[in-house]
Amino acid sequence: MNLTPTTELEAVNRLLINIGETPINTLENPGVVDAVRARQTLYDTSRGVQAHGWHWNRDRDLPLTRTLPANEITLPANTLTVTFRGRPDETFVLRGRRLYDARKHTYSFAQDLVADVVAFLPFEELPEPARQFITLSAARTFQENAIGSDTLSGFDRRDEVRAWAALMNAEGEEGDLNILSEPSVYRVLGR
Repeated sequence: MNLTPTTELEAVNRLLINIGETPINTLENPGVVDAVRARQTLYDTSRGVQAHGWHWNRDRDLPLTRTLPANEITLPANTLTVTFRGRPDETFVLRGRRLYDARKHTYSFAQDLVADVVAFLPFEELPEPARQFITLSAARTFQENAIGSDTLSGFDRRDEVRAWAALMNAEGEEGDLNILSEPSVYRVLGR
């Protein structure tokens, strides 16, 4: 019995079991096409869930330093979104990995900036409620793509809804949420 948070291997095996396939022993060169597809489904689902931005994958007030001599700001490769609080008149957007000033039509900045950045984290760096929801959501998607059983989807969807509720509960308890400090709300208020 494994008394640790869900591992990526356990999550992939959950997807495989969900379509009646035999679990694998390793993620490195599994040699099974369904295992490769299951891992990709888990990865895609994780990226989609994390793109929403949660307390555990959002760096608030992250300094963004210009690189010289071009004065460009390049964000880490795992950056999913970047938002600016307190600057409703600015139109800074992420293009590729570089920040772009859409108002001035340039990648060059006169000063360093501070932003909220949502990062795409590896599966095993996620809190357990996120791992559970992502695993169950990916398992449903994987089953629907591989088998397409409405009956199995119904069972999977119920588990997914419970996991979503647990994730939202954890976010509410641990996230120190304040509606006025959330970037999406701030953008609306700044209009």
